[in-house]
Amino acid sequence: MFFDVDGTLLEFADDPAAVAPSARLLDLLYALHTGLNGALALVSGRRLADLDRLFNRPAWAAVGLHGLELRRAEGTCRKIEVVATQQTHMHEVVHPLAARFAGVQVEDKGLAIALHCRRAPQQMPGLRAAALAVSAHLPGYEVQVGNLVVEFKPTGIDKGDAVLELLQDASFVNRLPVYLGDDLTDEHAFARVNAAHGISVRVGSRVPTLAHFTLADPAAVEAWLRRVLATIHAETSADV
Repeated sequence: MFFDVDGTLLEFADDPAAVAPSARLLDLLYALHTGLNGALALVSGRRLADLDRLFNRPAWAAVGLHGLELRRAEGTCRKIEVVATQQTHMHEVVHPLAARFAGVQVEDKGLAIALHCRRAPQQMPGLRAAALAVSAHLPGYEVQVGNLVVEFKPTGIDKGDAVLELLQDASFVNRLPVYLGDDLTDEHAFARVNAAHGISVRVGSRVPTLAHFTLADPAAVEAWLRRVLATIHAETSADV
């Protein structure tokens, strides 16, 4: 099972740093990780360090920064580096760009920068247009548009690539992949999971989507995962 975080496991907030999973959700995810024999991963635009802080440093596979960072189930990590001058140039361009739009919040992730419009949704059309315009002059970087956010991230990898990479690991290989996500960034992963004859689940009502199934919101996700866990426990008991 692969989970996007914000908008899928956690409700959105004006400040991404202000959200946190409940103890109930944490217990559920830890139990699923055990029940799935380690075949559980978080796939997020957040940094791995942020995911570890949120989820109490779990020993789970995880993808950060849309695939730039990846930790395998056995604990080994890889990180895709970018040209330092390209990263510096991106920072020099994006911070002044954000300052032009009142109410836009800057989330500086180092390798990437996300500009959030949740506090000022009316700014999204203008910000998106400006971001796409300046990205043409940022070698090595591209704009990823999401739910009231535009993100400048290095080119060449996405969540779908990261999921495909994890599917080669021992904990995931020859297993039916299930991916839950809510945003445009998750469409790459839906495509990969569909190609592997897996289960793709859109959270929310965003259209169009490649996902084959839908859950309404993070509360519905949690309720469904509890049924999944109950099924796993029932099957395990039947095998004993």
